[in-house]
Amino acid sequence: MATATLEETWARFKRGGDPRAREALIDNYSYLVKITAGRIAGGVPPSLDREDLISAGIIGLIKAVDQYDATREVKFETYAIALIRGAILELLRGEDWAPRSVRDKIKLLERTYAQVEMRLGRPGTDEEVAQALGMPVDQLHRMLSEVGQASVLSLDDLLFSSEPDGSLRVVDTLQDAQKDTTEAVEGRERRHALAVAINRLPEREHLVLSLYYYEGLTFKEIGKILRVSESRVFQLHQQAMMRLRGYLSADRDLFTS
Repeated sequence: MATATLEETWARFKRGGDPRAREALIDNYSYLVKITAGRIAGGVPPSLDREDLISAGIIGLIKAVDQYDATREVKFETYAIALIRGAILELLRGEDWAPRSVRDKIKLLERTYAQVEMRLGRPGTDEEVAQALGMPVDQLHRMLSEVGQASVLSLDDLLFSSEPDGSLRVVDTLQDAQKDTTEAVEGRERRHALAVAINRLPEREHLVLSLYYYEGLTFKEIGKILRVSESRVFQLHQQAMMRLRGYLSADRDLFTS
């Protein structure tokens, strides 16, 4: 669909509610669902079919098309991917397939990363975290891969997985000119807290998040840039999520309502 035609289609839908324009927009952006589902699919159990992820993602895309406000200072693709990923993660939360042993390991890792950083005054290295856990580094890496595959932990679902209605999503931090004064202030505070937390991350973990969430690269593509394996990028992403949960836990009230 050419740019001019796409703009006209948006205008027909938003101004006149044309159902054919709505259908055309959903069809035009359907590739976002396949990309997002594909990025998440590697971390789900075999019992959950990829088509289930796509179906959930389509619901998120439809919601994005219906709710998108062009006056917001964000591209539609960015907004849509956030809602698509959120819809897929909501499906995965509903499945609740992570065993208790994995949940216990997630809590242990979160607590250890926070304790090591508090003791050292900076983010701990792999070696320092592994030492605090009483295990070799390669075992820490295996643990990160294990909990990552089981939790599908992402920046859109990082705060309080036990309280999904109160979770912060990337889309919640995007600027919205239509918000009232109170909500605008709270939105700025959320964006500031998230930005500060991300800036506290070690350089490579910060880079992984930037390339994955804001540049849209896959773990494999990021691995080529960093000259490490795809699995190592996955582990770096998981480490970043563990640290961010700890950083943002102090601002729980700011992200729940």
